[in-house]
Amino acid sequence: MREKDFKRLVYIALMTALITVGTMVIQIPTPYTKGYINIGDSFIFLSASILGPFGGFISGGVGSALADLLSGYAVWAPWTFVIKGVEGLIVALLLRRKSTKYFIRIAVFILAAIWMVFGYYIGGAVMYGFKAALADVPGNIIQGIGSVIIGSILVESLSRIKYFKDLKQG
Repeated sequence: MREKDFKRLVYIALMTALITVGTMVIQIPTPYTKGYINIGDSFIFLSASILGPFGGFISGGVGSALADLLSGYAVWAPWTFVIKGVEGLIVALLLRRKSTKYFIRIAVFILAAIWMVFGYYIGGAVMYGFKAALADVPGNIIQGIGSVIIGSILVESLSRIKYFKDLKQG
């Protein structure tokens, strides 16, 4: 394995762990679909902004699903893997340019958060019915808004550091 590939794998693993912990730190249970509100999406936005499509998908999907498994929400883990993985993929694909304007980045994060809300609505509807899933939409919207704000601050702050600029190029 080349050194560059090994470093990339380590960064993906590191971001996966950060997403897992970030998702588990603050959890507000939602009674209707037995899920929870968290700020893990902020770290998915960061990961996808730095690591690109593959890294964004893997770290977002695996990190968030792992948080579900470790937190006792195993029933949500398969849904979460797909929803959060695609969320990371959306961000990474739409932010491929090295210098993206701040407002474009926020718009991309909002689009990814909308996907997350929609994905969990569909997952909740399949598992618990449309009425129960609809009851959790406001909580997911709040989660999305909070994550867009926190993620924007994280990415904007860290994108100014030379190390992260170099990492994004690699």
